[in-house]
Amino acid sequence: MINGKLLKNAVISGSNNINKNKAAIDALNIFPVPDGDTGTNMSMTITAAASSLESVDSNDISVIAKATASAMLRGARGNSGVILSLIFRGISDGLKDKTSANGKDLVAALGLGVEAAYKAVMKPAEGTILTVARMAYEAGTVLVATEDDPIIVWEAVVEAANEALEFTPEMLPVLKKANVVDAGGKGLCTIFEGMLSVFRDGEIIEYDGQKYDEKSTEDYFRSAAAEFDNDITYTYCTEFIVGKNPDVLEDSQNLRDFLQTIGDCVVVVDDDEIIKVHVHTENPGDALQAGLEFGQLLTVKVENMKEQHRKAAEAENKALGKTDDSETEIKVEEPTEDIGFVAVAAGAGLSELFKDLGCSVVSGGQSMNPSTENILSAILATPAKKVVVLPNNKNIIMAAEQTVPLVTDREVIVLQTKTIPQGLSALLSYDPEMDVDEAIDNIKSSFLGVQTGLVTYAARDAEFGMHNFKAGEIIGLENGKPNVTEKDIVKAAVKVTKNLMSKEASFITVISGEGVTQEQSDKVVEQLTAKYGKDVEITYVNGGQPVYYFIISVE
Repeated sequence: MINGKLLKNAVISGSNNINKNKAAIDALNIFPVPDGDTGTNMSMTITAAASSLESVDSNDISVIAKATASAMLRGARGNSGVILSLIFRGISDGLKDKTSANGKDLVAALGLGVEAAYKAVMKPAEGTILTVARMAYEAGTVLVATEDDPIIVWEAVVEAANEALEFTPEMLPVLKKANVVDAGGKGLCTIFEGMLSVFRDGEIIEYDGQKYDEKSTEDYFRSAAAEFDNDITYTYCTEFIVGKNPDVLEDSQNLRDFLQTIGDCVVVVDDDEIIKVHVHTENPGDALQAGLEFGQLLTVKVENMKEQHRKAAEAENKALGKTDDSETEIKVEEPTEDIGFVAVAAGAGLSELFKDLGCSVVSGGQSMNPSTENILSAILATPAKKVVVLPNNKNIIMAAEQTVPLVTDREVIVLQTKTIPQGLSALLSYDPEMDVDEAIDNIKSSFLGVQTGLVTYAARDAEFGMHNFKAGEIIGLENGKPNVTEKDIVKAAVKVTKNLMSKEASFITVISGEGVTQEQSDKVVEQLTAKYGKDVEITYVNGGQPVYYFIISVE
């Protein structure tokens, strides 16, 4: 039987194994542009669970499974990370109320995870991580008809997953053409193999390298301490997660109400398994004691904000005047307004633009996928009864959608904006004079006709469509598809715009990125004005975004 201790060690081993191999998994990416990368996103997602489990001491497999699923859901990054978290959420559901699990239990739980993952993807494609998970489950169901040993069963699951992985190029022609297997499927196999090492041999795969540390990344949501100046009312930022006791019927709203009497910036996020709490208070012990009335404390973090603020200010004074105003502290707000907006954006200029248009901004985008919890924090900081989320990147949409069931005190509406121009178009279409529901319906269709051009560099050698891309060369994308190669970013921007133009076009917006000179930006605007200026309104924005030299919108 697999107990809680074994599952905990297996998750840690799986996390270590994918951390060791994430670079190789990233290299399987067939798309030439820089992105968040599958191996990195999956490793960040499961590492969130492994870190959380360090403070969970239980031999009950259901407790470990719950803690794993909750941490992975909140730490999920990118589509592959979200799918991974849903697989483990299903496993948690299947192991509910169990102290240990046999082979049949493991396979049945995996089946719930596969089902949840398929349901979450709007158009499931075979030849991906979904296929690998499904075929592994199907092999397990065949075996458990005659074999119940969890070690033998998991060996069969892993073997079937690897066989399915090798078959993915036959299902997806783009994989076969690139002579690679699916990156997400490889990541799942790597995690399952790390788990098998514990189940079969009792050995946690070790990893001595640098694990993902959210505090070291640009899109880290800094502690309140570093952002407040003279507004720190309470000393201690207190965060904890409670694993719900099913026998406790008391509403978590009562916990929220109590915390508001002893502090501010109160956030209480509730789902079927856990309660996540954030509060600024002078009495962290009182907050923790109140949380214990609902169940077992899984994680606890208490930070002295005033001391952190002092150190942050001291460090800033030593930084030779260097400042970064691209992010500001998000304060938690009660939902009082009718509608509010949350947008994902990277770069000081774009962040300020969205803020000027009335958005809370989550720092992130291509190569910096924010987690579900990052987006959740911004939603809860938006004082509105209906919060419209603009992911602005196709690899962030699924992470954003996972926030919907986590929010109980306001309605969350996630739009399928895949680019910054689509997000801006959606936001600009909002008419405050309309009824709220009517205005939201109008927004939902406003961005669908926006044409988006991107100028970036090839992150790797790749063959895509009719083009062979070499690492480092300038490439242009038209609505997500690489279609232009150039040696000069100005020429690439003009060529991409030309390919996107139509007789109906009325607006062109040019957004320059990080490292682009004003001279280069002026040349793009001048050339587009000379060619289209009589019939089209041309707008320039200094976005400062990473990865993309230019983002171009044609409407």
